[in-house]
Amino acid sequence: MSVILLTGGMGFIGSNFLHYWKKQHPQDFVINLDLLTYAGNPDNVAELEGQAGYQFVHGNIGDTPLMDQLMKQGVDVVVHFAAESHVDRSIHDPSGFVITNVLGTQRLLESARKHQVKKFVHVSTDEVYGTLGSEGLFTETTPLAPNSPYSASKASSDMFVRAYYETYGFPAVITRCSNNYGPRQFPEKLIPLIITRAIRNESIPIYGDGMNVRDWLYVDDHCSAIERVIEHGEPGQVYNVGGQNERTNLEVVQSILLELDKSTDLIQFVEDRLGHDQRYAIDAAKIRKELGWVPQYSFEAGIKKTIEWYLQHPEWCERIADGSYCKKDGVG
Repeated sequence: MSVILLTGGMGFIGSNFLHYWKKQHPQDFVINLDLLTYAGNPDNVAELEGQAGYQFVHGNIGDTPLMDQLMKQGVDVVVHFAAESHVDRSIHDPSGFVITNVLGTQRLLESARKHQVKKFVHVSTDEVYGTLGSEGLFTETTPLAPNSPYSASKASSDMFVRAYYETYGFPAVITRCSNNYGPRQFPEKLIPLIITRAIRNESIPIYGDGMNVRDWLYVDDHCSAIERVIEHGEPGQVYNVGGQNERTNLEVVQSILLELDKSTDLIQFVEDRLGHDQRYAIDAAKIRKELGWVPQYSFEAGIKKTIEWYLQHPEWCERIADGSYCKKDGVG
């Protein structure tokens, strides 16, 4: 049995990983640490409450005494998802992103180092690389060139993780994923916002001309990649994780509307976001070759499963915050 400390396990990717890990490794004990900010939803893991081998702790990764207390439970692996992640929010107020993503990560690293954790997996983003033109892919050696306060805070946290490996020999690994989608995603992000608004026949605002390109990764594929990194990833390494599913934002919206049999008249183009990166695309050759990971979901298959989940869980959507800030903003 291993003891896993999972930060941000009430959020989108964290909760999906928690379900994935408990299914694949039922013998392990998982500590789910989450601050329960607006995007931390207890409904995401409600069925795990009271089960053996699972503990929820309400707390902040920046709370060093709490981190030390948790590490003393014999934590073997830390999987660090907890982060402020919405670009629009970072533009409006960058300070919270620095506190959580940079300072919080450093304090978590220090506690894990002090208690000799065997592996620390830092879940980052392809946004730290900046933007691409119409050609090329991000590799693990692409220079970091973040263009938003959010991506700058994530790049800074990546550098602290790297420094802990280089300075202390701490067994840390970094993963950088492309845009995730799937069940339990807070509807400020592109795909769940499209789905929830389209279901209600509400207008769908899209930034600019909708031609910004993203590489889409179904969340279960991301979870299986992190599993490979935990089990076989080399300390000090970076692994890019991508789905090889490039789509413009407009194409994503149109495909969801088609699947829901809704009119494209719902689409409303709005003023573009500040510093909006044009294109992200991941080269995941390294994790495929070295760790044998291959994504299982095409975009078409993943989007069908995602839409089905939201249609089957209207009560989840109803209990989410009303998201009124999204009504004046674009998505993508």
